[in-house]
Amino acid sequence: MGLPGSGKTTLASKLVSILKAKWINADKIRKKSKDWDFSDEGRKRQAKRMSDFADKYKKDGYYVVADFICPTPQTRKLFNPDFMIWVDTIKKSRFKDTNKIFVKPKRYDVKVTEKDSEIWAIKIADQIKPYKWDNKKPTIQMLGRWQPWHEGHYALFKEIIKKTGQVNIMVKDVKGIGDNPFDFKTVKKNIENALKDFKNRIKISLVPNITNICYGRKVGYKTEKIILPKEIQKISATKIRNRMRKEGKLK
Repeated sequence: MGLPGSGKTTLASKLVSILKAKWINADKIRKKSKDWDFSDEGRKRQAKRMSDFADKYKKDGYYVVADFICPTPQTRKLFNPDFMIWVDTIKKSRFKDTNKIFVKPKRYDVKVTEKDSEIWAIKIADQIKPYKWDNKKPTIQMLGRWQPWHEGHYALFKEIIKKTGQVNIMVKDVKGIGDNPFDFKTVKKNIENALKDFKNRIKISLVPNITNICYGRKVGYKTEKIILPKEIQKISATKIRNRMRKEGKLK
């Protein structure tokens, strides 16, 4: 649910794909019903209609994703969702009448605050249906020191997990070598805390101080460079460590 233009339908499309769910889109239901009445009564009628369609699929054992504005407490009560996602990414829509009647929900399961539908879909789907790691599935490897794990690493992770849905994070055993003060236990904990929303989609392991990755002929995987925005690339673990020392958080 959320204002027009907030990204509900884009998010719904991603959720439907992950959950293998049935999808009920408000505009399509209105078109099918030939009912474009956006009065208070018309919106209530639409909420009840959306609920009836959802119930039919639920009885057949399907997950159901319904995306529509659902702007008032009354319409939300009529629809009665099992799990509510409030897509709160814009302050106003282009429709003045909708802006006027829209009431922010007091209760919801997830509040989406940015337009990154692929990442939000993964996080939300895992709350509804916990992900199960599968060694046979395509998996991406991240190799690094992570001294410490920071926002730049997280930005990289977000782009990577969109590709396969699960990531193997390898931590190089470098404590005590140069300016690498953190041991594996600390690094692992930092990563787990940062990626708690993806806990079932990651594996974290200690590996030797790998400095070269070599191969002869064509192999069954590819190496790929992820291009991140310049402001993300500027984030430096060295600067973070120096700041931590000045603040007395690191010797």
